[in-house]
Amino acid sequence: MPWPRIIITEMSAPLLALLHLCDSLFPVGAFAHSDGLESAASAGLVRGAGDLQRWLDVCLEEAIGRCDGPAVVIAWSAFHEQEWDSLIALDEELTAMRPSSTTRMASRSMGLRLLNTWQTLHPHARLQHALALVSLRTLGPTLPVAFAGACACAGIEQRQAVEGFAYTRLAATISSAMRLIAIGQNEAHLLLSRVLARVPATVDAMMFRKAEPESFMPALDIAQMTHQYVHSRLFRS
Repeated sequence: MPWPRIIITEMSAPLLALLHLCDSLFPVGAFAHSDGLESAASAGLVRGAGDLQRWLDVCLEEAIGRCDGPAVVIAWSAFHEQEWDSLIALDEELTAMRPSSTTRMASRSMGLRLLNTWQTLHPHARLQHALALVSLRTLGPTLPVAFAGACACAGIEQRQAVEGFAYTRLAATISSAMRLIAIGQNEAHLLLSRVLARVPATVDAMMFRKAEPESFMPALDIAQMTHQYVHSRLFRS
């Protein structure tokens, strides 16, 4: 019957868009960045599965739960309501919160590539306006802002956008880890599955307290700032 097929198609489109956006094949350049993990591994701070588990915990609870996750929520609303001044202020705040210059540049580089690519694939007036702000040098955009914008314009719900963003960042960390420390695929993906199981609760807590972006991750910040001094590097940050 045609009617159920129409319903399924309408419900599936945002999900398929989110899967496309979160796929490692999507060309944002995340494979070139370790977010400080390479520096930590080089210094012997992350050697094996136990250390990586603790690193992932901080990534989820602090980097995502208190900084980038709230930013995705706010940016999604700003795109949806076309509140451009709020979006610009958020983008500037996210950039200012990152003490490492290479991490600041990485976030903006990936964010702009994501926004440009998504606008090419799925043209939208709000994305076009955001790119106009980029050309005026009033918007970066940082990666959380760009990801939220693509989701909002694709009809992806706010909560799903946050969970999708969390997946992309945690999976990218696991991908980097498999190239940096002695850990096999099965063990690495076991760690990923464990931390992903905690994503819904982290998002629940974040949305319940209507969190604003905040940042207190001294170990990660130091690792990101010292990455430039690693003797032989695989990653740009």
